[in-house]
This record gives sequence, C-alpha cells and structure tokens, in this order.
Amino acid sequence: MRNPVLVYFILVNVVLFIMMGIDKKKAREKAWRIPERNLLLLGFFGGGLGGLLGMHHFRHKTKHLSFKVIFALGTLLTGITSYILFL
Repeated sequence: MRNPVLVYFILVNVVLFIMMGIDKKKAREKAWRIPERNLLLLGFFGGGLGGLLGMHHFRHKTKHLSFKVIFALGTLLTGITSYILFL
C-alpha cells in the first residue's frame, strides 16, 4: 500500500510543476491557459510542493495569495499523510 501512495505523490508533484511551466508559457503567448481551478486542485490533493517549486522556478502566479495558501496546505497535507503512512 505504501508504494502506490508514494508514486502518486511523486507523479502529481511532477505533473503540477510541468503544468505551471506550460501555463506560464501560454500566458506569455496570450494563448489558451490551464484553468486555475485545475492547478489549485492538483496542488491541494498532493501536488503542493510541485506547485510551490513551479511558482518560484517559473515565476508564475507568485502574486496570487490563493495559490500560495492552497499549495502550502497541499504540501502540509502531503507531509502529514507521508508521516502517517511511512513512519
């Protein structure tokens, strides 16, 4: 049971990091964007760290308090879940 959860956390963080980069590129091009709701949901449900890293690496959504809060909460929930499951 531990491995699928770990794989999920890794994948969702990598996916959200990549999505932040894609959304930043699309924003510069004034093209179709990834809905904020999708980014926030992924961030809350396990991808918070990937979202925070993506925010800082791509300098994207850094002025939006909602992204900072949701990604931080997602990171905290992932940490708590990992602690409970893996220790």
